[in-house]
Amino acid sequence: MEVNYTQEQKLFVAKKRVKKIKGFYSHLTVYCIVIPTLIFINLKFDPSFHWFWFSLCGWGIGLFSHWFAVFGLNLLGLGENWEEKKIKELMNNN
Repeated sequence: MEVNYTQEQKLFVAKKRVKKIKGFYSHLTVYCIVIPTLIFINLKFDPSFHWFWFSLCGWGIGLFSHWFAVFGLNLLGLGENWEEKKIKELMNNN
């Protein structure tokens, strides 16, 4: 079943999607700045105990969750209507 959207609806959806993508890349940028800073601080002032791993792994899980929420299965080719698309592709190949 195909849904026809107006230009305004398409624009709204596109802007919402861009905002989510931008939010993810902002999150990634902050992660890439803060984690090395924490590693430096840890190794400079308390090299005997590597506590930075807790931040790296915990925040990394959060970052992965954010990535999955933004890109999810679409990036893997398993997004909306993937079954229908795959059936059409296979039918066209035969």
